[in-house]
Amino acid sequence: MKRLCIPLLILLLAGAALPSLAQDMLAYPSDLSACEVDMTGETLTVFHFGDLSGPYAFITQPIISAMNDAISYWNGQGGVCGAQLEQVYEDTGGNREAAQSAYDRFTSQYPDELDLLMLYSSDDGELLREQLAADEIVSYISAGSIESLYGEDGMTPGWLYASNPLYINQFGFFCQFVAASPETFPDPVIGFVTWPNAFGRAGTEPAAREYCANLGVDVLEEPQFFLPTDTDILTQVQNATDAGANIIYTNSLASGPALIAGTLVDLGLEEDVKLAGVNWVMDTTVGLLGQRVLKPNGLPSVDGMFGSMPFRWWSEVSHPAVQFVYQQFSINQRAIAEQNIAYLVSWGVIDSIIETYIRTVNRVGSLDAVTGADIRDTVESMDYAVLGGLFQARFEEGMRDGAMNRIAVMKYANADMSGPATGPADALLVDGPSGKMFVPLVLPLTDFMPVPQLRSQ
Repeated sequence: MKRLCIPLLILLLAGAALPSLAQDMLAYPSDLSACEVDMTGETLTVFHFGDLSGPYAFITQPIISAMNDAISYWNGQGGVCGAQLEQVYEDTGGNREAAQSAYDRFTSQYPDELDLLMLYSSDDGELLREQLAADEIVSYISAGSIESLYGEDGMTPGWLYASNPLYINQFGFFCQFVAASPETFPDPVIGFVTWPNAFGRAGTEPAAREYCANLGVDVLEEPQFFLPTDTDILTQVQNATDAGANIIYTNSLASGPALIAGTLVDLGLEEDVKLAGVNWVMDTTVGLLGQRVLKPNGLPSVDGMFGSMPFRWWSEVSHPAVQFVYQQFSINQRAIAEQNIAYLVSWGVIDSIIETYIRTVNRVGSLDAVTGADIRDTVESMDYAVLGGLFQARFEEGMRDGAMNRIAVMKYANADMSGPATGPADALLVDGPSGKMFVPLVLPLTDFMPVPQLRSQ
């Protein structure tokens, strides 16, 4: 396993003093296109809506903090090519009807401005896929389902563009990792214990099972589903393990992976059954919620969980994007729980939106002249290192999702900050909101590599 330098993450979670506002400001890490059109006096609006109070709230709420911080930063720098940034957003609470209502309001109130919309979830993407195409509105989303990005046939690119690889491709990538790691995963059998929505079901398709089987990795045919509101999933976990699963894979987030991990501990299976999932399991929220149940070795239940990491992470402190976002996070005195995927990646989304508009306005001549079709042309010609390499935006040749991924593992810091703890005796414990808290780490195990393309198989 690669050893990463982790002091920056430790200092934040340990409650170290925030940087002085007088300190030297880091340079913005992205190589944005030069402004060829002066947009002084204009307003560039960032539109977004999604679940901020429902099942996804644990992970999505820092989106607002990141958006506020990024908009404040850019307006403090004089704007984007002179244009001031502002945002219009709405909390839909994970409700399908509320998402449709928000879309209807946005399109009716901002018919001339709404060319680009940020969405949060696969379900919203599926709901709005055809409407976005009809209204010629481009949508950026962190991750989408096959249907939301490519239609029911899996072959028709739409107007949504995801920064992360498709979940089915992430799962295939994990099977590659399992097949290449027989010392960690002998005789692997994977069982899905996951949410029943579009996000949760992704990767359970027959094409994924066939791909993994060809690598020597068996996948159980019947997924075990649980609701985001469930607090007891002993039956689902037992069904998977009784059927032979020695790896449980989940498309859930926040409380979901922590609930599975805690159930494995309750069953005494924490050593016999590995836990893994999509990129959202590799998050600070999971690392904190997983501390509700401890393993017999004294470490939190999610210690040792595997997952995807298709972007840079907070612990990669030598990367300019991470350094810059961390400095903004600190200056704005954000809370520990906000140091998660959503805050980090939202800075990347803002950077993508800014670069998209600069390129488009340079081409069409003015912000007022920009249409959704113009935005789409720009997006499909981009090969852009977002925020200087936080992730890559490349949507050529009909691609609507990211192509590169890594596998990571969740661990907890040891007391001298030199690596992961092996038990509570050498673990770093800090004061948290409700007592002592272990410090979660997310450590990459592989380099960035292309994911398999499974949606068309």
